[in-house]
Amino acid sequence: MSEQQPPKIEFPCEDYPIKVLGEAGDELYQLVIEVMERHASGFDQTRITIAESSKGRFQSLTVWITATGEPQLHAIHNDLRANSITKMVM
Repeated sequence: MSEQQPPKIEFPCEDYPIKVLGEAGDELYQLVIEVMERHASGFDQTRITIAESSKGRFQSLTVWITATGEPQLHAIHNDLRANSITKMVM
């Protein structure tokens, strides 16, 4: 059996989605905005989607950026995960 390889992303990649799951509240939204402005300036804040968990304890935020390369994506992931309110970044 051959091992399936993950799809190769070609950079720059427009409309690259990043989903952040964390504790519900304004702090998560502000964190996502700050990190995206630092690493993906010019992203469209109006396209951010927010979904609440069934009990309202968590939120998921989806942001679309123009991904410029793996170093940018790693930096975004690391900055988001450095804050304890972030539970997962996809």
